[in-house]
Amino acid sequence: MAAEMIVDIAKSFPGRFTVQACFSVSVQPPTVLILFGPSGSGKTTILRCLAGLEWPERGRIQFGSDIWLDMQAGIRRSPQERRLGCMFQDYALFPTRTVAGNVAFGLSDLPADMQACRVAETLALLQIESLKEVKPTQLSGGQQQRVALARAIARHPTLLLLDEPLSALDAPLRARVRGELRHVLKQLAVPSIVVTHDWAEALALGDRMAVVGNGRILQVGVPQDVFNRPADTDVARIVGIETALAGRVVESSEGLATVEVRGVALHALAVEGVGADVFVCIRAEDIVLEKGETGATSARNRLQGRVTDVSSMGALMKISLDCGFPLAAVVTRSAVEDLQLGAGTPVAASIKAGAVHLVPRRDTAVTA
Repeated sequence: MAAEMIVDIAKSFPGRFTVQACFSVSVQPPTVLILFGPSGSGKTTILRCLAGLEWPERGRIQFGSDIWLDMQAGIRRSPQERRLGCMFQDYALFPTRTVAGNVAFGLSDLPADMQACRVAETLALLQIESLKEVKPTQLSGGQQQRVALARAIARHPTLLLLDEPLSALDAPLRARVRGELRHVLKQLAVPSIVVTHDWAEALALGDRMAVVGNGRILQVGVPQDVFNRPADTDVARIVGIETALAGRVVESSEGLATVEVRGVALHALAVEGVGADVFVCIRAEDIVLEKGETGATSARNRLQGRVTDVSSMGALMKISLDCGFPLAAVVTRSAVEDLQLGAGTPVAASIKAGAVHLVPRRDTAVTA
């Protein structure tokens, strides 16, 4: 049986809510778990409890056969005893230390020659050897992110905790660094927990995803599955993406990429460095439905399909489609009546290229 980290904790915030987290993470083989949810949902509190920086009122945390926390038994391991690597969203680099000095921080229990060796191998892993004598204020955002990650992994941690690791970067840089971070996490082969509210990061980085809402774990699963099949309306509202499918870029020209999804060609805006294997993500509200053949439209994607299900979302209706792959759209109740939408109804779905979002997919074994 694979070794696991098992978490079952509760921490109260008077006047707000109680954070209750119950989940497990594979330790062997190492897994990247995403804690996904909006700001204020309790994600960072869970991470800080795992790190030993906050104490829950009740609960237990077990890493493999090692018990880190058992409030009933009075066991409370310190962060140092848990041998963690932590990286927070502000990076918290020491401005007076060089890159090498920042990475060496926390290695004081090692002999000097071993410290130097550990720093050198970590800088090499993240390809920042040339920056070892540079101060943080002289670094770009992406370089600072690498230094912060290097410091977190230099101790060879048993678990890596990353709190919004890419939030300090601007959007274009964030898109490029996502793929690099995923590569490093898999190369390290260390179980990792990443807090984010960004769906593209969740898909690009995670093996598993736990959706957090109002202090509770609402759903746990493979990120693609959670986005495609939210357990309830609360999860659907939090994840915000109704269609996430594995695809492959087969052509890129004049700013447009052609992506094949289950034999169907879709057009999306080309993204530099995205690679061939991608997740194709489409929001339900970006799909326009018509009865029969599509008319004149500026949308690059015009798909023929059939309705497989119609379900209520309060004031709106969710329309599930089969267009050669599953697709979800959201329309008003009056649109359902005007188009006479029901199971089996033939429809045309129009989607603009800019509404088809591509996210790097590094593990090509993922099924569509």
